[in-house]
This record gives sequence, C-alpha cells and structure tokens, in this order.
Amino acid sequence: MSRLQQELEAGRFVVTGEVGPPKGIDTHELDHELEHLKGRVVAINVTDIQSAVMRLGSLVVSEYLVRKGFEPVFQLTCRDRNRLALQTELISAAWVGIENVLCLTGDHQVLGDHKGAKGVFDLDSVSLLQTVNLLNSGKDLAGNGLQGAPKLFPGAVVAPGLEPMEPQVLKFEKKVAAGARFFQTQALYDPRQLEAFMRKVEHLKVPVLAGIVLLKNVGMARFMNANVAGVFVPDHLIKEMADCPRKRLKQKSAEIGGRLVKEMKGMCQGIHLMPLGWTDIVPDVLGHAGLA
Repeated sequence: MSRLQQELEAGRFVVTGEVGPPKGIDTHELDHELEHLKGRVVAINVTDIQSAVMRLGSLVVSEYLVRKGFEPVFQLTCRDRNRLALQTELISAAWVGIENVLCLTGDHQVLGDHKGAKGVFDLDSVSLLQTVNLLNSGKDLAGNGLQGAPKLFPGAVVAPGLEPMEPQVLKFEKKVAAGARFFQTQALYDPRQLEAFMRKVEHLKVPVLAGIVLLKNVGMARFMNANVAGVFVPDHLIKEMADCPRKRLKQKSAEIGGRLVKEMKGMCQGIHLMPLGWTDIVPDVLGHAGLA
C-alpha cells in the first residue's frame, strides 16, 4: 500500500506536488526540482505529455522517482494509447514499484506541439478507472486472467470551477462508481468554489485534494482566465501580482499560494501544488500555510 493511500485512508491531511518530465533526456533540472519537494510532500505527480507537448515518458520518470526514494503519482492519459497499451502501462508501472495512478482522458492533441498527431481515445478517464480496478482484481479487459495482479491506487481529476457545476458533480459520481479512490482538482483560486463543490459531493466520502497552480506573473493569471476553462483568478489576486515588483514575484507567489492553502485546508483532505518549475518556493508556500 502506498503512503498516499495510507495517509488518505487514515483521514490525515496530505500535500502532493508535481513535476513535468523534460523535453529531452537531460534530467538535471528535474533533479533540482525534486530536491525542493523532498520530505515536504507525500507524493509527486509526474505529468503525462502534458498539454499534448511531447516529453520524456511519465512511466519511466515515475520509475526514476521510485529509484530515488520518492513516491510518484503516475499520470496516464488515454489520448495516445489504445486499451492494449494502457493496460500494459498499468501492469508495467506496478511491476517497477509504482502504486498510485491518476487516470486522465488527456488534452486534445491540437493544443500541443504536434498538431498533426492522431488522438486515440480508445478509452476515457472513466473506463480507464474501471480498467485499473479490473486489473487489480486479476483480469484484463478481455476477461483473461493475469499471472499476478497489480495493487494500484487509482485517482481522478475534477474541475470544481467549471460552470454549471452539476455536470462536474455527475462526472465525480461516475468516477467514484468506476473506482476512483481519491481526486485532485483543477487549479482553484477562489475557496468559495471549492466549498460549494464539496457540499455537493461530501456524501460520497472520497478524499479531495484541492489543486493550486502557483502564479508566476500577472500575464499568466490573465492567460488562464482567458484560455483555461474552469479556472478563474480573482481580480484582487491579479492586482497583487500586477503591483508586485519583478524581483519579488516568487515571494508574492509563495504568499498567495500559502494563503490559498490556509483558506482551503479546512474544506478538503489535502492540497495538490503545481509549481510549474518553481518547486524552490514550495517550502515557503507551506510555511505561509502553517504546514511547514
């Protein structure tokens, strides 16, 4: 059983982090990012060709984390693989010691750097969750028995900030029914959105980790508001970033992140921090939140 599963099932508040594999084979920057997360988060998500931009594979980087003593959350998207490849990835992950898997449909390939790539989408996030649980039971999607079953801890994502909220609640319920054991949310900057969503799903009693993307500058905040569905950075946070001198942006980002964590931590069972390369300020974020 993974530490993430142990902590969540014990009802303890957890913090997870995130790293993105490099676009190439040089992992020096990745190693630098990991050092700032060491001992500060329970587990670390490894993104899977995030935003449809070709990168080093999530599976091999997750295995790298295991070898270095970190606990990964292996992200797996349906965009690039059929059901054969997805099942192979899952049992391969289990075989090399990966226990947590986050099941995602995946961003459409037209958003990425290979516009002509063909999406697969043989499964979606719900059927991928069902696949994980079927493999855990010792069978594959064709009903064949396995020579040794994995013991994966499956999670899913939800976007509480999308309006209307009802479809997101229905998706949440479907993913729980399909076997999701924990959730990480899309980026949130308004605690009221999380509070309203949690009231709708609290009866399902599945741990939810509120996602926070650390803001780097005012341009980033405005870009997300204009281009990322379900993400809304309030005007007062945009003003804070706009009024902040360039040399203090990292400090301001840590202050805002810590404040958001402090405001949200009583509403959910954890926080998922997405630093986008700024893992060096994660200790300060946790310090501002009272979680150092």
